[in-house]
Amino acid sequence: MWMRTQLQDYVLHYNNIALYCDSQSAIAISCNPVQHSCTKHIHTRYHFIKEQVENGLIELYFVRTEYQLAGMFTKALPKDRFKYLVRRIGMRYLTPAKLEALAKESA
Repeated sequence: MWMRTQLQDYVLHYNNIALYCDSQSAIAISCNPVQHSCTKHIHTRYHFIKEQVENGLIELYFVRTEYQLAGMFTKALPKDRFKYLVRRIGMRYLTPAKLEALAKESA
């Protein structure tokens, strides 16, 4: 939402923001306009995403946990999974030896 506001300052408009979630329950709660008894205990301030979905500003999509790109920022992952997610966001995984070689190359 913050980035959307910043882009609007530059006259770049995005109608919908894609939000990828690995919890089907959270998606169901956010996309269902009916208030169920199991969610009535949730304070209204925590329904921000639900309101944005209802307003058409956010679209929720399910992604399996092992493909959730945000996972690399929130938990410790096995090395292979971390390398995979780093490549998926367009970054390169550099070992200390590669970093040293690049530093010597640029000097």
